Amino acid sequence: MTEDLQKKVDRAIRLLQSASKVAQKHGQPLEICYSGGKDSEVILELAKMAEIKYRAIYKNTTIDPPGTIKHALEKGVEVVRPKESFFQLIRRKGLPSRTVRFCCQILKEYKICDYAVVGIRAEESAKRKELYQEPTQCRIYQNKDEVEQYLPILNWTNQDVADFIEERGIKCHPLYYDENGRFDVTRRLGCMCCPLASKRKRIEEFRKHPIMVRQYIRNASYYFDNHYKNTNREGKTLFNSVFEFFTMQVFTESMEEFRERFGRNLFDDGIDCKKFLEDYFNVNLDGLH
Repeated sequence: MTEDLQKKVDRAIRLLQSASKVAQKHGQPLEICYSGGKDSEVILELAKMAEIKYRAIYKNTTIDPPGTIKHALEKGVEVVRPKESFFQLIRRKGLPSRTVRFCCQILKEYKICDYAVVGIRAEESAKRKELYQEPTQCRIYQNKDEVEQYLPILNWTNQDVADFIEERGIKCHPLYYDENGRFDVTRRLGCMCCPLASKRKRIEEFRKHPIMVRQYIRNASYYFDNHYKNTNREGKTLFNSVFEFFTMQVFTESMEEFRERFGRNLFDDGIDCKKFLEDYFNVNLDGLH
């Protein structure tokens, strides 16, 4: 381990020990927010090194990559299951998007302990670098619950993470390893077909897991038939089917773009979105409507 990384490790351990003392004063263990990702592996290992009382918790979103629950249990992590699954939420609230991200709020962003450790790193994105500049912060959730969060690896780089994982012999989620068993620190673990991902990446995920297309449409159909107001201000119908509804959400950014790309073809007929989706994702959507 390099001298620079050792200093970062020492600072992280001191922060965890200090945070643990605060939590214990209030009769609680320190929550380790475990996602199965590489950064949560690091904070879990640091908590062990700090020799503190902690409660490692994995919030199951029900659409995390295959093997994530198994991996969490192997690490001795507690799995907390949601009151509603992701697809039950779709039946009640519709399809999530970048601007309507109710899935994160309900399935991940809720309080369990008053004091929590999160594996957020500023290097991950410009937005995170802007939002997180101190190793501690008060997080207020939608329901006004407050949590004191600690970010012990906020200023760690990808190389720091890779070196620490190698040094400590940490076994990460199988998806972090290539076909030759080499660890790839640039890979990220997230919800399958996450609406917060780029259009390209999300579509790639749907192509890789076509069963997700069927599940999305099957549950969105219930919402579409029972809750969705399928008319505009002038009273005109927006979508002729749930297949159009799903196609607009996944492939376009707006109704205008959807009408331009899928509303008409050379024969002046509306494109059959069911057939388009079946051909594009190689999935059978018979029995859905």
